[in-house]
Amino acid sequence: MNEDAVIHVVDDDRAAREGLGFLLGSLGLRVEAHASAAELLDRLDCAGVGCILADVRMPGMTGLELLDELGRRGCALPVIMITGHGDVPMAVRAMRAGAMDFFEKPVNGMALVGRLNEALALSRSRAEAARGAAQVRARVDSLTAREAEVASAVLAGRLNKQIAAELGISLKTVEIHRHNVMDKMGASSAADLVRLLVAAGWTET
Repeated sequence: MNEDAVIHVVDDDRAAREGLGFLLGSLGLRVEAHASAAELLDRLDCAGVGCILADVRMPGMTGLELLDELGRRGCALPVIMITGHGDVPMAVRAMRAGAMDFFEKPVNGMALVGRLNEALALSRSRAEAARGAAQVRARVDSLTAREAEVASAVLAGRLNKQIAAELGISLKTVEIHRHNVMDKMGASSAADLVRLLVAAGWTET
């Protein structure tokens, strides 16, 4: 299930990177190691399935600053922080900023692996949701200007007769446009169409 997933290990300590890489690799997990947050950001593909396992204290950009930057970039990959003794308050702040969890060094390997599997499942769910949203937006973009007007009216709860009067077109024309909208959006009912439009971020006019 996790063959296409990547765990990004970010730690300036080479021994720590290699140790985590060996542990996770021995369990069949794909690992990419990064010596700094900047190195990670240069190589990171946020559109894929994976998670980030980052040390809290690193020279240059810290783990907390990395978390903030990922948020600015809209990166949905789950982040798990690793902290040394005395860094717990910083790790707690990181969790409040969106980190999924944190582990103290030395890391409990099996507990970490269990949490990483949860992170990968979450990442997969987010990636599938993002692909679904992109498909819906593509369908919306395929609508003509008139079809978009009819779709907005349907979302607002207007009946075909009301739509015809507002747009100054015949009832038959409204029915044709509405049929085209349903077909292009892949909607089986008015309720289904509304659900799809809302998912695409459409607002009433």
